[in-house]
Amino acid sequence: MVAGCAIQPRIISSFLGDCRFFQTTSIDDLPRLFRYTRGRNHVAMLTSRTFSGLTNLLFNRRTIEELPNSKRKRLRPGKVSPRRPVPAHIPRPPYVNSKKPPGIASGPEVHDKKGIECMRASGKLAAQVLQNAGTLVKPGITTDEIDQAVHQMIIDNGAYPSPLGYGGFPKSVCTSVNECICHGIPDSRVLEDGDIVNIDVTVYLNGYHGDTSATYFVGDVDEEARNLVKVTKECLNNAISICAPGVEFNKIGKTIHDRADKHHYGVVQQFVGHGVGRVFHSDPVILHYRNNGRGRMVLNQTFTIEPMLTIGSINPIMWDDNWTVVTEDGSLSAQFEHTILITENGAEILTQC
Repeated sequence: MVAGCAIQPRIISSFLGDCRFFQTTSIDDLPRLFRYTRGRNHVAMLTSRTFSGLTNLLFNRRTIEELPNSKRKRLRPGKVSPRRPVPAHIPRPPYVNSKKPPGIASGPEVHDKKGIECMRASGKLAAQVLQNAGTLVKPGITTDEIDQAVHQMIIDNGAYPSPLGYGGFPKSVCTSVNECICHGIPDSRVLEDGDIVNIDVTVYLNGYHGDTSATYFVGDVDEEARNLVKVTKECLNNAISICAPGVEFNKIGKTIHDRADKHHYGVVQQFVGHGVGRVFHSDPVILHYRNNGRGRMVLNQTFTIEPMLTIGSINPIMWDDNWTVVTEDGSLSAQFEHTILITENGAEILTQC
């Protein structure tokens, strides 16, 4: 599950859906996790929920139009079904019953032997759930039906769907279609031939979160979209390949950005990877673009890498639902994600079958 940040004194997870903009004395003194240009449309994403309707009015009225030089129409919200129940015997993450907004917790997730085994178990289940969800992707299915299947498989395995109730998120999985960068809410919209859809699964099993996502083709997808998805997956794999104890985290961003540049794709900067384990989002913050951030990987640490690439604009616009984030120009976006464990020999991918 992707996290993201606004320019403000404290880093918070974008998955809260409530990013507030605060004026500071010096932007350079803060992590540039939410870059912006004064006066540009995407600054509206930094405003609170109070102004999200204005964002929708000013910048999303174009959703009724077809995109230039494309038969594809802009993504529009569908009907969201009621929240699905979770059996009482399944343990909940602390944030589910808390009124305190969750965020990015201080301190890395570094595990002992037992913790590593728990992370392997949660990662494997997340991978299996994602794999099953991917088999459902076809023209005519709704993203709500995918959510139903994901929800059922997670609870059948005695786990909790981590997104459900996180900062008020209403569903058990994120489904981000076409120009949706991240945090798409499953709804009644039918997947259409030629779409691409990212499915982002996180499970909470035995007190540990496993987090993964992949982008899938819906029917007959054109070459432009296929190449974007292919390169995004390559970016993730290349980034994982350089991970090991002592490696600087900023090498991840350089590796991804270098690969994206070769294909003239944009790298979304506002949403980041993160530590994951006993908490959903923790240090370190993983930037997917070139940066001068400090910090090095340590043995037995777990975190996600989840690059988001676009064909066009990298500027995000948030819908009035306070969750769905789309590209400013309606261009396609793709994402892949794994949870990894830093080992003596490099990195172990925890979220694969």
